[in-house]
Amino acid sequence: MLDTVYMSGEVQPLRVRLIDCGRELLDEGGIDAVGLRAVARHAGVSHGAPRRYFPTHKALLAAIAASGFAELSAELRTAIASETDPVARLRQIAHRYLSFARTHRTLFELMFRHDLLEGSGEDLRQHSKPLFETVAALAADAGAADPHVVALNLWTQLHGVATLRATRSIEVIAGDIDTDGFVAQLIDLHLRARG
Repeated sequence: MLDTVYMSGEVQPLRVRLIDCGRELLDEGGIDAVGLRAVARHAGVSHGAPRRYFPTHKALLAAIAASGFAELSAELRTAIASETDPVARLRQIAHRYLSFARTHRTLFELMFRHDLLEGSGEDLRQHSKPLFETVAALAADAGAADPHVVALNLWTQLHGVATLRATRSIEVIAGDIDTDGFVAQLIDLHLRARG
């Protein structure tokens, strides 16, 4: 069985290639465009090849979502490393989160479709929970009285902004918002109740 493919001058593990092709199809046509046969065709392999790694359509989608969480985690680590002040770190990760959502709109949507991915065999909580714990740790460092409550408030509000912006709903209500200013106000609001 073929375990690697030769693409653009490099040898790539087939599983990675299939996930990359799935992400490309996701970007081009949304979740409905990502099927096992479509990914195989896009990767240039037999239609049965993806089943070796992804026994179901959900398993493929979950692997794509997991790759998104890995990429988002790396971006947030970079954001944290760029600052030393805890509040500045929170602002940085908030901006990176919103930027990731804007840049990878369909991937971002898939990553949080737990209803769609339930039963996929991939424990996506192992990818999303550490992100939440990172936000809670930063909130604690910034002096939040209840870091987990602050983290949950920040995450849900940022996710709401990302979702509303993706559908252009936020523009209807608020016009062009100053994202930097909004994020700063949001973080300051939740950190005011410091212990």
